[in-house]
Amino acid sequence: MNKGIIGKKIGMTQIFDENGLVIPVTVIEAGPCTVAQIKTIETDGYNAIQLGFGEVKAKKINKPEMGHFAKSKLDAKKHLREFRLDDISNIKVGDEIKADIFQAGEKVDIQGTSKGKGFQGVIKRHGQHRGPMGHGSMYHRRPGSMGPTSTPGRVFKGKKLPGHMGNVTVTIQNLDVIRVDMDKNVILVKGSVPGCKGAILKIKTAVKANV
Repeated sequence: MNKGIIGKKIGMTQIFDENGLVIPVTVIEAGPCTVAQIKTIETDGYNAIQLGFGEVKAKKINKPEMGHFAKSKLDAKKHLREFRLDDISNIKVGDEIKADIFQAGEKVDIQGTSKGKGFQGVIKRHGQHRGPMGHGSMYHRRPGSMGPTSTPGRVFKGKKLPGHMGNVTVTIQNLDVIRVDMDKNVILVKGSVPGCKGAILKIKTAVKANV
């Protein structure tokens, strides 16, 4: 059964397993999330729930959002995310979802926005090699040949060139849930996840867990 929750990246640390081996983990504040809307096949063409996460003052949201929460008779939430589910029969608007929907040993996919790195050259952005660093070279960190000259007389699409790097949606698949702490409402996941500290994440059941 697939499931999901919204989380906030707290940071990374390390813990030790029963054999004394170090496990690098990301600490994620998972929920509590409130079910703000339920979508069904009859009304929307698919089954999904919309979760709200994070407190926000009513004056800081726009009128359409205020109407959306007023329709559900809920307090305003700062972040909204949608999760497609197979079965929504036991879920109602206003239900609260906490970190305990996941257990240690489960595999999850985590989606977030990667760190923005601004405008970068081909060496940092694409891992290309530099030219000789001698003074006479006059060719150090440039992108290189642009391609054919007279025919077809243009740069092919997909050419690796300098440009904006990072700040894109990234999904890391098949991460192991190492520990769930309900007292602090956090999930410890093995390895790194997208984004900086404080980044908002979508945590959901791994789609390739059994592949």
